[in-house]
Amino acid sequence: MSFVLPPFNRSVIIRADEAEIVGGSQAKVSLLVDSSATGGALSTVRVTLEKGADGARPHRHHHSAEMFYVLDGAVRILSGTEIVTAEQGDVIVVPPRVAHAFSTQRGRNAELLVVIAQGVERFEYFRKLTRIGRGEEPPESLRDVQELYDTFFLKSPEWEAQLSA
Repeated sequence: MSFVLPPFNRSVIIRADEAEIVGGSQAKVSLLVDSSATGGALSTVRVTLEKGADGARPHRHHHSAEMFYVLDGAVRILSGTEIVTAEQGDVIVVPPRVAHAFSTQRGRNAELLVVIAQGVERFEYFRKLTRIGRGEEPPESLRDVQELYDTFFLKSPEWEAQLSA
């Protein structure tokens, strides 16, 4: 499948009340700007996590870097084999092909702005995650769309160890 990307020759403005919100009670994702709106330059979402919530399990992107800007609270982020804690105002940028994951810091909520550059059409990916969370689709269905969304899941002993600590 291929996407036809529109030219990116004017500013993109998304009003807060226009953003679609997907997810469940523990993790909500505000779909802000998808790749098609920016001519493929970037994709942006806002993630709100309640205490104890997982944001994403270990994965990597082959073609895109991912930036996490902590708007509020605190998160744990896997970057390669290192797990770092980030708090309000901190920024972490994970290069392409590097394993990463994120969750709330124990006992804390978190709110993140997540930017992927080069952009990938991701809104439907987050809708799919919501359907999986509701039991409407099996988790295994993510394997079929890894290439499409440039999101390849993997095992991380470092991440698993910190979850059980």
